[in-house]
Amino acid sequence: MKRIILISAFSLFGCLAFSQSVLDQAVVDQFKKDKEKSDKAITDDKDAGKAATWMTRADVYSNIALQASTLDSNAVMTAYNAYKKVIELDVTKKGDAGRDSKKASDILAGKEGNLYNAFVKQGAEKYQAKQMEGALKMFQMAQEINGKDTTATLYGGIAAQQAEKNDIAVEEFEKYAANGGGDPSVFYGLSQLYKSDKKYDKAIAALEKGLVKSPDNKDLKSEIVNIHLASGNEDMAINQLQELTQKDPTNATNMVNLAILYDNINIKRDRKIKELQSKLGSTDKADAVNKQLETEKGKLDIYEGEIKRISGLLKKQPKSADLKRQLDEVNASRDESKTNVTKYETSAKEMAANANNGENSTVEKELAELKTKYKSDRQLIIDTYKKVLVANPDNYDALFNLGVLYFNEAVNMKSEVDNMDMKEYQARGKEVEGRVCGEFKKAKPYFDKAVAAKPDAEEAKSTLETLDSVLAQFEGKKVECVTVD
Repeated sequence: MKRIILISAFSLFGCLAFSQSVLDQAVVDQFKKDKEKSDKAITDDKDAGKAATWMTRADVYSNIALQASTLDSNAVMTAYNAYKKVIELDVTKKGDAGRDSKKASDILAGKEGNLYNAFVKQGAEKYQAKQMEGALKMFQMAQEINGKDTTATLYGGIAAQQAEKNDIAVEEFEKYAANGGGDPSVFYGLSQLYKSDKKYDKAIAALEKGLVKSPDNKDLKSEIVNIHLASGNEDMAINQLQELTQKDPTNATNMVNLAILYDNINIKRDRKIKELQSKLGSTDKADAVNKQLETEKGKLDIYEGEIKRISGLLKKQPKSADLKRQLDEVNASRDESKTNVTKYETSAKEMAANANNGENSTVEKELAELKTKYKSDRQLIIDTYKKVLVANPDNYDALFNLGVLYFNEAVNMKSEVDNMDMKEYQARGKEVEGRVCGEFKKAKPYFDKAVAAKPDAEEAKSTLETLDSVLAQFEGKKVECVTVD
């Protein structure tokens, strides 16, 4: 899975995790003394029962977290727990919160103090030390202090993703978005997390939220198309790309992707056309089956007559091994013909039933519609690829795919020639071959340019070699190539 990398995050981490060497050693030494004093105080039964002891401890450790964290990489948690202890101990006789308790509550609620910054800073330090789970914990604690801030949710999401806790990363990034965060990289990353779990609707929703913040972000727009494709929703992908190309008709990438989508759909349509044509060919098949049936019935009559003849001879020569062998062979041939007769009769009945239920007329109608759509979309594909080449004449994908389009059409046309019998070929075979050659010739300049644009593209070079060989064969046969627009 692609991980999101946010420069802003690492920049801030770098700023927060500043070197301890910039502090006066005397200040660090003082923090160390204050820490030792506090650690000792809470072991004294008398001092440990005082809210003031814990308030001092909370302040000391909070300052250590912010200014001298080398003394304790978890100082902020110690401070947090100390503030909690203050709230527990500082209660009036009436059960109300005391002055220190109120102050500690305000600090834990982010109303005063720097506890939030301390959590973020120590989280950043743990992140830099590659302690991702510890970093995540710190960022989540920061959110408890300030639940509306976007910084801790942003870095919490990054740390969770690095720790392979993608479910938590999703929660963190969603909080970031809900709190008003606007970094497009976050919305992109969130969409990838949803996409990896095949939650395509949520992935698109994340990208659309990002586009509200960054309406012109091309990465977010393009990824919506990719997710529609990943979910099998080609129509939505096409709609999205059409919208993008209308807004930016110079964007060759979007136009290529749109043409490829059109192309892929038309390839599927061509397969369906061939399938339906095969079904319509069942009339010819029915004739063939009926001929085979009549042939087998004729054989069966011959075998039955031969069996009677040999059986009559065996009555006169019951010990003749040769006659017995002949009878066995004819019986075997008769049984095989019986099996074939049954098979062909079944096939003939099925074909007759299909012809009678109007299936052919339905197939013919569907086939006609598909052919019309195939032809119109083929022109749309060609026009779209050519628009790409206007914007970028060396675009390899457009050049190669246009070449393939003409090449494949020529192959389809050639199959018509290959299926002709001698009589039909003599009548119009040369004329069709001329158009086939013309279609192959249309492909050549695009493959030439594709190879020039990307010399290391083996697929283009290999196809060009095949094409040159085919054209040479037409030339050898003295076929006059006819180009039809």
